Amino acid sequence: MDFSLTEDQHAFVASARAFSAGALAPHAAAWDAQSIFPKDALRQAGELGFMGMYAPEAAGGLGMSRLDASMIVEELARGCTATAAFLTIHNMATSMVGKYCTDEVIEHWCPDLVMGTKLASYCLTEPGAGSDAASLVTRAVREGDDYIVNGTKIFISGAGDTEVLVVMVRTGDGGPKGISALLIPADAAGISYGKKEDKMGWNAQPTRSITFEQVRVPVANRLGAEGQGFAIAMEGLDGGRINIATCSVGTAQQALEEATAYARERKQFDTAIADFQSTQFKLADMLTELVAARQMVRLAAYKLDTKDSQASTYCAMAKRFATDVGFNVCNDALQLFGGYGYIKEYPMERHVRDTRVHQILEGTNEIMRVIVSRRLLMDGALEVIK
Repeated sequence: MDFSLTEDQHAFVASARAFSAGALAPHAAAWDAQSIFPKDALRQAGELGFMGMYAPEAAGGLGMSRLDASMIVEELARGCTATAAFLTIHNMATSMVGKYCTDEVIEHWCPDLVMGTKLASYCLTEPGAGSDAASLVTRAVREGDDYIVNGTKIFISGAGDTEVLVVMVRTGDGGPKGISALLIPADAAGISYGKKEDKMGWNAQPTRSITFEQVRVPVANRLGAEGQGFAIAMEGLDGGRINIATCSVGTAQQALEEATAYARERKQFDTAIADFQSTQFKLADMLTELVAARQMVRLAAYKLDTKDSQASTYCAMAKRFATDVGFNVCNDALQLFGGYGYIKEYPMERHVRDTRVHQILEGTNEIMRVIVSRRLLMDGALEVIK
């Protein structure tokens, strides 16, 4: 078992680290304070291939493995958590379009999506369908060569500022088999957007509700077959859980490095606080748990890449563990900064705010526990997971 990185992976990490340090980190505080959606930075990311990392090469993407993409995302999250997180959502939607849409739709949309000159939102959550995604009620009724879409989606990242919506709709009976996926242009007639949500964190990306009223969508814009939408959504969520776990790891790594540097400089009782054993123990625990989280995320990404039958379970475990660890490391880093950690002049409070939502989205960590425990209790599951 080899944990070392390949030459290509080292190159990916170096490129992402340079971009993160130069194009994201210097502006992250201002984007957060002013709720700026940094489209220019996202276009720059597209020039480096970061907006179509695992979209198929036939669609103009890089066709990367999820493991390679995860290493890039970790570095981007160190610069700006909220921007990196939106980038992963865009990548997920772009990958779905590139993999499941018709050649004509791919040719029309993907060149701009993989370059970041147009952006995509992923629309699954509804007022009555959060963790229970299979209960969604937004409906698409077939009318000739079109679908007529009615319903509401909530908590949609980028909504109102993106050009493409990948929307999960009900085309059949209740349950997961009645769900299909549609690509809907964000400016289609009948679409309206709610107010920009005033959030605790992730202020560098807008979040709005979307209402569909008699929105006409060509059947040709469907992703895959009718009734395949839930499977596409769940496939996307496995990768999305790796993405958001990775964002937690990257942000926590940055917070740990900042806290370590501060502990060396900050003196109390004529002694650097890094010399106090309590500080040393805290830093040791933070680093140990962070390394464990990183390796669990990379293992889950490998399982997904190799189409392991237990990949979904590993993704759930990694998402639960890494997002809990990521938040805790950021929170502990803030504590080491003392009162300064609570002041917006320093990035610690932003790290804490931005990582808190990771324990909720892409399936709450409680739902991750449900997924893992169900698998654990199945006959033979223990042997497979060990």
